Amino acid sequence: MMEMKEMTYKDAINLAMREEMRKDENVFLMGEDVGIYGGAFGVSVGMIEEFGEERVRDTPISEAAITGAAAGAAVTGMRPIVEIMFMDFTTIAMDALVNQAAKMRYMFGGKAKVPMTLRCPGGSGTGAAAQHSQSLEAWFCHIPGLKVVVPGTPADAKGLLKAAIRDDNPVVFVEQKTLYKEKGMVPLDEDFVIPLGKGEIKKEGKDVTIVTYGRMLPRVLKVAEELENEGISAEVVDPRTLVPLDKELIVNSVIKTGRVVLVNEACKTGGYIGEIAAMIAESEAFDYLDAPIVRLAGLDIPIPYNPKLEAAAVPSEEQIRAGILKVMNR
Repeated sequence: MMEMKEMTYKDAINLAMREEMRKDENVFLMGEDVGIYGGAFGVSVGMIEEFGEERVRDTPISEAAITGAAAGAAVTGMRPIVEIMFMDFTTIAMDALVNQAAKMRYMFGGKAKVPMTLRCPGGSGTGAAAQHSQSLEAWFCHIPGLKVVVPGTPADAKGLLKAAIRDDNPVVFVEQKTLYKEKGMVPLDEDFVIPLGKGEIKKEGKDVTIVTYGRMLPRVLKVAEELENEGISAEVVDPRTLVPLDKELIVNSVIKTGRVVLVNEACKTGGYIGEIAAMIAESEAFDYLDAPIVRLAGLDIPIPYNPKLEAAAVPSEEQIRAGILKVMNR
């Protein structure tokens, strides 16, 4: 039996980085304040003491320079982990990430590898206002050559980060900031790795499929458990990796239940759940649908600073419940 320990989401990420850095001397961490300060959210606390300044590197305040340096290091044989302090700041790193890292392997005929992991604290819920609270994962799903991962539990954060670090392609690893303090049981086995592209059914059900990821996962699970008492059996599917997407897992669940609700924190227009909806509509699952697909997403507005308005900008438990009842014709 695998040894388990309860820890927070951010401690699971810290553990994953430590294990991979101990295993492979080519793995190193770089970013703004990741060293002495331990990262803006404390994710890398204690790592500089173990690995030193050469492998836990505090960088200048320049996301373009950080990401460009990481791409260069990766293509020459290193395995950099980059922490972008807020996901919003990937806007400054777009050329290095989208035009360079994502395309180098293809443009060199597969002879070049770009094993870099871009850790991006994203999403709302911390009162950080419009320039520090966006959920931009759908942007990167649109770029061939990038893989996109959004873990929703501490165990998934550890297993998926280890897989991302070992992958020979650039991976955008989205960490929803409000999840950092979430606790869960995490395997201590250093070989615990979750393959990219492998989703998971977080709760079995037979009446309706709910597909969600990241911050919305705990909310959806809570609502799904409550609805069990009202005779609605909801199946909760967490893709965990958006690119590559575990399409088979989602399609099979929809075929089983005949109804589907899609939930994400990001703005509804252009949000990734729209891609999942299209995939379901184009698959064999379409003939099994007993009701139209329901999408629940954030409002198409900048995230407000006011706490009540901020909370109102993304799907609430009440809205998730209403969406499920709607698809169930209840």
